[in-house]
Amino acid sequence: MTHTVFALLLAVTAFGSVAWAADPQPYRVEIASVGNSDMNAALKATSDLVSLRGTAPVSPFGLIARARGDVDRLTTALESYGYYQCTVSIRIDGLLVSNPGLADALTALPKGTDAHVAVSFTLGPQYRLRRIDIDGDLPDSARRTLGLAAGQPAVAAAVLAGGARMLTALQELGYGFAKVDPPVAYEAADAPVLDLRFHVVTGPKVNIGVIRFEGLQRVHESLVRARLLLHTGDPYSPSAIERARHDLLSMGVFNQVTLVIGTAADASGGVPITFKMHERLRHAISVTAAYSSDLGGSGGVTWTDRNVFGNAEQLTVAASVINLGGSDTTGIGYDTSVKYLMPDFGRRDQSLQFAVGAIKQSLQAYDQTARTTGVTLTRKFSAMWSASIGDTTTDEQIIQESTTHFYTLFAVPLNLNFDSTKLASPLDDPRRGLRATLSVTPTLALGHPNATYIISQIKAAAYFDLNHLLPTAPGRTVLAARALAGLAQGAGEYSLPPDQRFYAGGSGTIRGYAYQSVGPKFADDGLPTGGTAISAAGVELRQRFGSSFGAAIFLDGGQVSDSIKGVAGETRIGVGAGVRYYTPIGPIRLDIAVPTKRTSIEVSSPSPQLVTDAPFQVYIGLGQAF
Repeated sequence: MTHTVFALLLAVTAFGSVAWAADPQPYRVEIASVGNSDMNAALKATSDLVSLRGTAPVSPFGLIARARGDVDRLTTALESYGYYQCTVSIRIDGLLVSNPGLADALTALPKGTDAHVAVSFTLGPQYRLRRIDIDGDLPDSARRTLGLAAGQPAVAAAVLAGGARMLTALQELGYGFAKVDPPVAYEAADAPVLDLRFHVVTGPKVNIGVIRFEGLQRVHESLVRARLLLHTGDPYSPSAIERARHDLLSMGVFNQVTLVIGTAADASGGVPITFKMHERLRHAISVTAAYSSDLGGSGGVTWTDRNVFGNAEQLTVAASVINLGGSDTTGIGYDTSVKYLMPDFGRRDQSLQFAVGAIKQSLQAYDQTARTTGVTLTRKFSAMWSASIGDTTTDEQIIQESTTHFYTLFAVPLNLNFDSTKLASPLDDPRRGLRATLSVTPTLALGHPNATYIISQIKAAAYFDLNHLLPTAPGRTVLAARALAGLAQGAGEYSLPPDQRFYAGGSGTIRGYAYQSVGPKFADDGLPTGGTAISAAGVELRQRFGSSFGAAIFLDGGQVSDSIKGVAGETRIGVGAGVRYYTPIGPIRLDIAVPTKRTSIEVSSPSPQLVTDAPFQVYIGLGQAF
C-alpha cells in the first residue's frame, strides 16, 4: 500500500511538472555579430530560434531542444564559410543549453516571462585553399572556369559553384554528358588549409539530335519548326536549348513549354530533344476601368483570338466608353478598334499589323470624331531593340472654339524602341532598366488649311532598384523617372489640326494639373489651344509594404510652347502621393496630386469670370503611371 501511494504521488508530481512545462515559453533571441554582414544574415536565416519564434510557440523543454538543434545548424553554417574549428555557445537566461539545471530554471519562470536566449561564436581560424587538383582530360578553357585559387577562403558555396561552372562550361563545349563529382577535401595537419581534388569525366562531344514536338493541337508544327532556334546537327549547348524554349514561349500561344532531353546519344552522336507544349486558351476576354477627376471614368472590354488560323495570328477587338464625367470633358465618348497581327511576316521576329478604329471624345480643348485605318510593319532586332514603320489614314471632324474642321491625315509613323526591363507585359511592375521610344511622323493634312509637317517625340523611363543603397529587399524600393520631349515642324500652331498639337497636364505628363490644361490658352474663354513643342519630366519613389500593398510619392513638371527650349516662368510642377494594391495582373493605382502654382485667367466667354486651376486631381488605374 505504501508503495502504491508513493507511486501515485510521484505520478502526480511528474504530471504537474509536465503540465507546467507544456505552457508556451515566450523568448527573445540575441545573436552576436561575427563582423561580416553576409555571415550575420546567413546565421539568422539558419537559426530555428529566430525563424520559428513568432510562428511556432514551444514549451520550456521544446525551447531547449530547439536551441540544441541550433548549435549543430549554426556550426554547419560557419563551417561553410571555412571556420572548421568554430564553436557555438547558446545560453538561456545565462545557462548553457547543456546545463542539466536549465529545465528546472525555465519551468520556474512566471508565466508570460520572456526567456533570454544569447547566441555567441568563437570562430577560430578561417581555412583557406592550398592546392587544387583536377583529375581528368578536359580543355583549358573549361579548367579556367573553376575560378578557385590557392589562398582564397575555403567557402563551401564558392567551391561548389566552381564545380558547377566547370560542368556548365563542358556542356556548352558540346560535352553533353560530362560529369564533375563533388570535390574531396583534405585537411592539412600543420595549418588551417584544405587541399581540393575534383574528378572530371568529359565523355564524347555530342550534337543536337532528332527534335520532336508533343502537345500541339491548333498550332501548326510547320510554324514552330520554322521559328525554332535549334536544329538537328547543331553543337550541343544547354543555353541554346533554353533560348529556343524561351523563344517558343514568347510566341504568345503557349502557356508552358518543357524539355525532355535524351540521356544518351544515338548512333549518329546526336542527343534527342523533345519539346512538350501546352497551348493557351484560344480566346480571351479582358475588362479595363480607370478614373481621373479631369477625364472622368472609362471602361472597356477586349476580346482576343490568339491563334486565328493556326499560325499564331492575333485578332483583337476592343471597345471602351470614355469621358464619363470629369472636369475637362463635355460629353460621353467611345474608343473602338479592330487589329489583326501576323507574326513572323516574311521572316522571324517581324510582324505585320492591320488596324481600323473609331474614336469620339468631347474635351474642353476640342471635340473629335475620327475613323482611322493603318498598317504597321514591326521588326525586332534583339531582346531590347525594335523598330516599326507604318502607313495610317485618319478622317476626322474636329470642333474647336465653335468652328468645325474636317481633316484627312496621311501619316508615315517611324518608331525606334528600346526596352531593357525584361518584362512580358506593360502592366507588370518595372524594377530596373530603361524604356525609350523615338518617333518621327511625317504627315500630310488635307483640310482648312492644308499642312505638311513632321512630329518628332522622344519618351524615356528609367527604373532603379535601391536595394543596393538601402537596407531593403530587391524590388521593394524603386526609384522611377521619365522624360518627354516633342516638336512639330513645318506648320504653325494654328495650321496643325487641334488633335495633332501638344498638350500637357494629366497622368501622362504633369499630374496635379487637369488634362490638356498646361500651355497656351484662348484669350476669350481660357480653353487650351495646344502648342508645337512640349517638354516634361517626372520622378517617383515607389515602396512596397507586405505582399500586396505599396505607396508612392512623385513630382512632375513641364510646359507646352512654340519652342523646345520653352518659355521662362511657364513651367508647371505638380506633386503628389498614392497607394498601390498589387494583383497578379498588375498594381491598382490611386494617386492624388496638387499643382504647386494655381494659375488664374480672366475670360469673357460665356461670361466675364476668373478661371483658376483645380486644387487637386485624382487618378485611378491599373498599372503604374509609367
